[in-house]
Amino acid sequence: MLTHLTISDFALVQHLDLQFERGMSVVSGETGAGKSIMLDALALTLGDRADINLIASGKNRTEIHSTFDLAGIDSAVSWLSERELVDDDNIVIMRRVITRDGRSRGFINGVPSRLSDMKTLGNLLIDIHSQHEHQSLLKKDTHRRLLDEYGNLKRDADSLKVLFSTFKTCQANLDLLTGNNQEQSARLQLLTYQAAELAQLDLQDGETGILELEQKQLANAETTVQHCQQALLLCNSDEEADVLVSLARAVGLISNIDDDRLQPIIDLLSSGLIQIEEATADLEHYVQTCEINPNRLLQVEKRLDAIYDIARKHRIDPSEILRLAVSVNQELASIGNIEEDIDRLNIELDTLKTGYQKLATKLGKSRRKAALILEKEVSDKLNELGMAGAQFQISLLSFPAGEFTANGLEDIEFQISTNPGQKPGPLSKIASGGELSRISLAIEVVTANTSNVPTLVFDEVDVGIGGAIAEVVGRLLRELGKNAQIICVTHLAQVAAQGHQHLKVGKHNDESGSNTVIVSLSEKDKVEEIARMLGGIELTDQSLAHAEEMFISSQK
Repeated sequence: MLTHLTISDFALVQHLDLQFERGMSVVSGETGAGKSIMLDALALTLGDRADINLIASGKNRTEIHSTFDLAGIDSAVSWLSERELVDDDNIVIMRRVITRDGRSRGFINGVPSRLSDMKTLGNLLIDIHSQHEHQSLLKKDTHRRLLDEYGNLKRDADSLKVLFSTFKTCQANLDLLTGNNQEQSARLQLLTYQAAELAQLDLQDGETGILELEQKQLANAETTVQHCQQALLLCNSDEEADVLVSLARAVGLISNIDDDRLQPIIDLLSSGLIQIEEATADLEHYVQTCEINPNRLLQVEKRLDAIYDIARKHRIDPSEILRLAVSVNQELASIGNIEEDIDRLNIELDTLKTGYQKLATKLGKSRRKAALILEKEVSDKLNELGMAGAQFQISLLSFPAGEFTANGLEDIEFQISTNPGQKPGPLSKIASGGELSRISLAIEVVTANTSNVPTLVFDEVDVGIGGAIAEVVGRLLRELGKNAQIICVTHLAQVAAQGHQHLKVGKHNDESGSNTVIVSLSEKDKVEEIARMLGGIELTDQSLAHAEEMFISSQK
């Protein structure tokens, strides 16, 4: 519910700090005092369009705060929680700042917010019934919501929305698969060719490196053998200069010398002699096993050429060919299952369509039953409110066969016939401003036990009525205040007398200019204001007595 409204430098208001109570609050005042200023300011915090002309004369900015208690308003708490805007005190403060240079900023619990978000949240907190644009009764979405709430159909309606969303997702996935079928077919053909080419290559892990080493060895085999043979000749020559013979002779000559200092030298020469003998034996073995095989070299080079060709074609390093093969086969398997996916999605879509049709048909039947009862109850209320002969009707027009929507198979619209014999039409085209207010009141009273909007504002709901009907309007508003917070701007004493809280709007003139003030009235002040509304500015004992009697009677 709305608990506070603070207004600064707005139109004729210098500063107002209003506190609202539960039940029914009435707002009254002289014509031209500025009763609509409060609602205009409130609407700005609910996301209405800004107008710099509303900034008080001589001021550079206007600022408005509206504070709401979120107790019992689960939809608003959930909306705020999703955006991490919940306050620990379970309240929400909507703030709007408009500056003379045309800038407009909105805040939700101190966080800068888009006006569209403020409007969305505002629709969960308050409903203003007036001739302003913030009037939900002219919206078909409101008609459907009220009917579903009245008929206790919200659960089925929400389930239908979920089913529709799932259906649309499934349809989109199917369209994506079938729509790209030609592209997928071309891709499938390419991948099939690539997979076959890679399978034919049958590259083994590490094979390229092994082949490159073998190719290098085979290409140099003849030269390698020649060089090794020449080295052997040098080691095994029969000439006196032969390395082994020379080393052996050197060891023999030195060994005959009796000098311990030569022993390390003898050991080194002996070790060298042994190593050379071993190296020569190993070199002889290497020459014997070294293969000069032109045919094998041709095979290795052909295999490497095939590997390099594949790598160049895909612009990758040869070491990445095996990874490419895995990737191609995985994508090929995925695309290869496209027909299976299409068949599966078609089956799933048929199941969802059948489920949607069944639930939507059930919901439509329930809506039609609830509509008949709601039509009668609202029409009866309209008769009580002085609109004799008015007929309230709910149109449920079925969509063309096969057309699905998130909200069901029918378009729902509230219609009215204000005169006998008149064809019912949309509220916006048939009802006048005063009639629309009473229609709103009748609908809200009937649906009060099922509506989720906690605060209802009625601006001039009693336009064009008086006498006994005015008393009925007041009684109905007070009755509505048992289930919701009601704020009613009125000029009728019969309505004002019914309020739990009474706010009086006045205009104060001084040297600085005109200033609108709003005060909460005591019980004594309420009686005096009701007397003024009954008989004019000058109060008489008779008007005061009448007002007191009316007030006491209304408060029972």
